[in-house]
Amino acid sequence: MISKASTVEEYLSQVAPDKQAATEKLRQIVKKNIPKGFQETMGYGMIGYVVPHKLYPKGYHCTPKDPLPFINIAAQKNFIALYHMGLYGDKKLYTWFTTEYANNYKVRIDMGKSCIRFKKPEHIPYDLIAELVRKITPEQWIERYENAFVKK
Repeated sequence: MISKASTVEEYLSQVAPDKQAATEKLRQIVKKNIPKGFQETMGYGMIGYVVPHKLYPKGYHCTPKDPLPFINIAAQKNFIALYHMGLYGDKKLYTWFTTEYANNYKVRIDMGKSCIRFKKPEHIPYDLIAELVRKITPEQWIERYENAFVKK
């Protein structure tokens, strides 16, 4: 669902009934576990967690007026998605997550570079998501983000 909602509450009110409880629970898991310094916002038509300009004044390189994105939650037509930019930018974290998922959950992971898709709300591994969310502080994310632009 591409939403024009301006608040998280408005976004959640627009989520399809069959995905609403799981989307709200996923949001609560992220909010409870995300390290201090990230800020909840709406971004790209989704619930977002960003490094605010007060911590990273440069903002997102593509659109510097926007804060640096980190995690997004979206309820789409056919799935609920968690977008975690740290998975895209950190091979070690990606490997840890995919290994833990495979070792602990029966359902095959449906994943892109930073997007984890859950076709059935009951298949969301909330405990694993909580652990994933705790793994990167805003300062670590800024460092990893900036290192991605260093010519090697």
